[in-house]
Amino acid sequence: MDVKHMAISFDAALGIHESALKLRGQRAEILANNLANADTPNFKARDVDFKQMLARASGKDSTFTMHATHDRHLRAVAHGESETLYRVPQQPSIDGNTVEEQVEHGEYMKNALQLQASFTFLNSRFKGLTSALRGEDRKSTRLNSSHKVQS
Repeated sequence: MDVKHMAISFDAALGIHESALKLRGQRAEILANNLANADTPNFKARDVDFKQMLARASGKDSTFTMHATHDRHLRAVAHGESETLYRVPQQPSIDGNTVEEQVEHGEYMKNALQLQASFTFLNSRFKGLTSALRGEDRKSTRLNSSHKVQS
């Protein structure tokens, strides 16, 4: 009996969704922090450029790097050090707080839905990988599981 061994590449199997899930979690923390500080004077609402962060995580970042040619040049911030941006409010508060609760709630909910979509996609990928490792056919697995539900 000749058995062929095949290595599983999780990067290829999961694609960018693993990074997307981590980044969505980070963004959720930032947005929740904004909501928690909605009444803090001079608090500045923050967010991240999700597309740019995902491009960096996947190695497809199109930004350029800067090199100082003189020791008195200002240093550029390396990626990953300061990816948070400040949100510009449509109607600034008198106390200097830039959190607009409706905007933050909306962004938080959109992010939560997108996080759930990435999680659902990864979950289906892991189920498919598990089935492949067991040597199961996905169609027969679905038929068997639907048959169990009906009986």
